[in-house]
Amino acid sequence: MQRPDVKKVVLAYSGGLDTSIILKWLIDTYGCEVVAFSADVGLGEELDGLEDKARATGASRVYVEDLREEFVRDFVFPMFRAGAIYENEYLLGTSIARPLIGKRMVEIAQAEGADAICHGATGKGNDQVRFELTAYALAPDITVIAPWREWDLNSREKLIEYAHRHGIPVPVTKAKPYSSDRNLLHISFEGGVLEDPWNEPDEDMFVLSVSPEAAPDAPEYVEVAFEAGTPVAVNGEALSPAALLTRLNELGGRHGVGRVDIVENRFVGMKSRGVYETPGGTILRAAHKAVESLTMDREVLHLRDSLVPKYAELVYNGFWFAPERQTLQAFMDEAQRHVTGTARLKLYKGNCILVGRKSPVSLFDPEVATFEADEVYDQADATGFIKLNALRLRTLKKLRG
Repeated sequence: MQRPDVKKVVLAYSGGLDTSIILKWLIDTYGCEVVAFSADVGLGEELDGLEDKARATGASRVYVEDLREEFVRDFVFPMFRAGAIYENEYLLGTSIARPLIGKRMVEIAQAEGADAICHGATGKGNDQVRFELTAYALAPDITVIAPWREWDLNSREKLIEYAHRHGIPVPVTKAKPYSSDRNLLHISFEGGVLEDPWNEPDEDMFVLSVSPEAAPDAPEYVEVAFEAGTPVAVNGEALSPAALLTRLNELGGRHGVGRVDIVENRFVGMKSRGVYETPGGTILRAAHKAVESLTMDREVLHLRDSLVPKYAELVYNGFWFAPERQTLQAFMDEAQRHVTGTARLKLYKGNCILVGRKSPVSLFDPEVATFEADEVYDQADATGFIKLNALRLRTLKKLRG
């Protein structure tokens, strides 16, 4: 294939196996200057020594940026206001980080006068689509380099061998070749023994949570407060978006909450097995649904729920900056206008159990809902209501048998 003529490339650099090799490969293959960009969306200790490592591998400049607050405030929380969940199980932890990283890559490329951007997503995965759709939506004429679609290093084994041959230190061994992605919302694991969906994940693989068996024998209660669908406080303490999600991760992880093992349908057409830890997100989802149950009008709630699969699919497939997602977001946020209140949950050995909810704008009226005598509901009215709804069923039976 004929490669584009580029002089400077911005590389999304994590310091992991793929991007460590890509940095060196770009210099050797394109003869270009490489600017490494690392987005701190909650990577934890994975950022330690990242700048030195990138420079040692050949980067001319390194950006390491703390995007945690922006990530949670402008990406995670809007997605949670929409109630997004993919295929009824996946809380979209990896998916939602990609548009932010892609956006910042484009901004750095424009500031640096770079010809192209480069990502380390494989040619079989979803992330290549997410990064590139983001880039083209924000910079239509940008050049994108995707090494996995060009080189012949088409396996983990070959990548590890390449790294050893060029003296590139990587946090992967042949004995444990997991691919993982971490941010404030979750950590994911793929590859290695996980490629066989029958294999149980090794317990020592998990990072954010203890096993339910090893969790405390006593439950712990947590209260999460929302304003207009956005979480604002935990146990009465107002917290910034990133601090709030960090706190819930600690609480949930301590009790083994938020582990899922999924075989999902990738956008590119294949099934993929992934193991995810999403402790804080699991608590947030349960708490949010509880406050919604008190405060959302029935028909608005049902209409919103009917749109969730489409919204989640757009996020999963990489269409965050597409007009249809933005239009849906406007509806979702309008539907959340009155979702204000507090949910109380019990965390116990992998379970997140709703035990209470309250709201100053609750639509729940005990006088209407009561089974005791009341003055606001004439039960005889139900006769006509039922007969009207049964009319088509009775007609159908009479005329067609």
